[in-house]
Amino acid sequence: MLRIPSALCFLCALQLPLGAQQTPAGRVSDFPNWAYPVPAPAPAGAAAPMDDGHLRHVPDSTVALALKDFAAHVTAVPDWHPEDHPPMPGIVSVGREPAVWACAYCHLPNGAGRPENASIAGLTPAYFKQQISDFRSGRRAGSEPARAPQNFMIALAKAATDAEVAKAADYFASLKPECYVTVVESEAVPVTYVAGAMLAKVAGGGTEALGDRIIEFPVDLGRAENRDPRTPYLAYVPVGSLAKGEAIAAGRRSSAQQCSICHGPGLKGLGDVPRLAGRSPSYIVRQLYDFKSGTRTGATGLMKPVAASLTQADMVAVAAFVSSLKP
Repeated sequence: MLRIPSALCFLCALQLPLGAQQTPAGRVSDFPNWAYPVPAPAPAGAAAPMDDGHLRHVPDSTVALALKDFAAHVTAVPDWHPEDHPPMPGIVSVGREPAVWACAYCHLPNGAGRPENASIAGLTPAYFKQQISDFRSGRRAGSEPARAPQNFMIALAKAATDAEVAKAADYFASLKPECYVTVVESEAVPVTYVAGAMLAKVAGGGTEALGDRIIEFPVDLGRAENRDPRTPYLAYVPVGSLAKGEAIAAGRRSSAQQCSICHGPGLKGLGDVPRLAGRSPSYIVRQLYDFKSGTRTGATGLMKPVAASLTQADMVAVAAFVSSLKP
């Protein structure tokens, strides 16, 4: 729900090879830093790129915008496809600066979100409001203290009024969920770097072993940087993940519980229990890891014992499977 300040937009351009991320003192060595990307510090003396005024375009849109039209502290978020959604309330499209930035800058006008945050289209108002409450109270602290999107949401939740939250909740609840992620099983993956708060492919960087990771990145980084809500993403997952994840989700393992009992048929959500289908696999892994580590407790705590029974490889498999489903 935040607009990215100019300085942070600059960080989005910094390249940090994924393997270069450090494991903080006291953290387990197998911490999935690939699911919690953190950019490198800005080089000494570096300056943010200047806006050249060049008009930008995205596929299937007649809208033309310069960078200044969707950098920080502008009048509205970039709305490349206004036909995809109803009119946005002010809190979603403009926000209340400086304390509360526009929801649609990060979560996008169609609510599809990006790998570094969450798809929130179709979530019920009650669930939406509960998550804001959890961010406020410290029940969604996250497992990576340096991850900017988590810290932004915590600060925003504390600053937003109940009336603003209610308007945003009603708007996103009215949207039909869409999925722009393609899940691909593979033993190798393109080499990636941290671009802002998500991964991006290193041009001409070759490949590396995937291992027990999920590597998710935009097919076209420029399109993602323009914040096109229809940006397609690729998510590489280990070979066999989809079948393994399906078995775990279906409860066909002694320690597993059937996900559809709470999350509904097709994992499309049930009442105020959110959908899993078609959401970013990076996001799903973060939530499972946060539940297991205790950095996300939520309103009921029902996910704590579920996550406790999962290994990290299990989390990868479950995330791969549920993300492959149609929302």
